[in-house]
Amino acid sequence: MEIKRIDTYDDARFSKSVLLQHGCFLVDEVPYEVEIISESEAVIRGAEQTLFPMVIDEFRFYTPHIVIFYDNDRNVIKAFPNIELLKISLDQIQPSQFYVDRDKIAAISNYIHEADDIVIQVMSHQNGFISLDGHTRLYYAAMKGWRYVRAVEETSDDWVYRFVAEAQKRNIYTPKDMMLVSHEEYEEKWNRFCDEIFADAEE
Repeated sequence: MEIKRIDTYDDARFSKSVLLQHGCFLVDEVPYEVEIISESEAVIRGAEQTLFPMVIDEFRFYTPHIVIFYDNDRNVIKAFPNIELLKISLDQIQPSQFYVDRDKIAAISNYIHEADDIVIQVMSHQNGFISLDGHTRLYYAAMKGWRYVRAVEETSDDWVYRFVAEAQKRNIYTPKDMMLVSHEEYEEKWNRFCDEIFADAEE
């Protein structure tokens, strides 16, 4: 069984609001949606309820702070223990990415309205943290002049240090240092870099 997360913002099979949240999935090409309704809750929709736990697990890889999942009738499908959220200064966060997609900035501006709307995953490192995801949201926070975001502390494989080293070679030490580029340039530059990194790892 194949689960694929949808990363575009224009797909007639899904509702626009959930596309903007990156909560859309295909399970063997059948659409499923996970819509965030609060800072810890979401509603899951799809054809086969027995597959909901699998979709939820995939969704929580990206959003572990969402811990309660309902069906459309507000019956609890699955619940997890609450996760502590840290409040971290942007200046304490070392990005592991270089580029930010201009189209993604436009998309998240539809549902992120204040600093507390941002929750990312970080890993403790030296006297601060490495951001493991959420780089678009971090850059947006810097654009808005917000001083902190909220975060979930996670771990990562050693590959993240190589990404950090490459970021620092480009003088990227905080979220505001990342480079805002067009969607086409992002796809070409970032995807090519990632492909090269993981190709080297396989050799």
